[in-house]
Amino acid sequence: MTRYSLAIICLGLFLCTSCVPQKDLIYLQDKGNSNDTIPSLVEQQKPYRVQINDILNIRIKVLNQENATIFNPTGEGLLEASPQERAYFDGFTVDLRGKIEIPQLGSFDVLNLTLEDIEVLVNKRLLEKEFNEFAQIFVTAKLAGLRYTTLGEINSTGSQVIFQERATILEAVANAGDIPVEGNRKAVRILRQYPHGQEIHRLDLTDINVLKSPYYYIQPNDVIIVDPLVQKSLGTGTNGLQTFTAILGVVTVVTSTILLIDRL
Repeated sequence: MTRYSLAIICLGLFLCTSCVPQKDLIYLQDKGNSNDTIPSLVEQQKPYRVQINDILNIRIKVLNQENATIFNPTGEGLLEASPQERAYFDGFTVDLRGKIEIPQLGSFDVLNLTLEDIEVLVNKRLLEKEFNEFAQIFVTAKLAGLRYTTLGEINSTGSQVIFQERATILEAVANAGDIPVEGNRKAVRILRQYPHGQEIHRLDLTDINVLKSPYYYIQPNDVIIVDPLVQKSLGTGTNGLQTFTAILGVVTVVTSTILLIDRL
């Protein structure tokens, strides 16, 4: 009877514990098509609309650039600052009212506007207050980097910055050092800020259809959360050797306990 009990225990442990399967580790798998061709995917990104705490990089150029010096901070006192620090001190942060303040031009309500909208708004104010139509004004408005936060089972947690106009969730994950074997690629959560509050969206990075998701492109102030796989929580290991070692340890303890009981 003791041998049967031991066999049942070992079999139960084997069934309840396993290493991480390969299909949980591979990005962008074609799960819905039997052929080898990848279906054409349509990009879903819409123009970004500015939110509270965004940092805007606004530059103004005119025919006589000396006349526009006051509008273009240069960060002369921050020669040794990092790009992130320069962007923070030289940029225009959207306050809790959804406004930015530009010297000489005053306050602008930019909440929920696109970057092109802001360029038009600043250009119009310049013509009204500082320059005439012959000044040949050129205004550019950009985000001072895509800033987001990573939490959970990812190699680099904390605040991250990508200095480009847009970035996908895959680029954001790669920029943070990728997701380790213990991370759950099938249920990556994005905590996103909206004018009406915050929402959580889930993405399966192992499915190629994630490219169709409206949340495939990250936005400033996103929080990316990666949960651990159940294998890490159970401590059973992420590969065959680790799983075998864990099971062997449990079986050894169970066997020793049974033998001790038999001697009593």
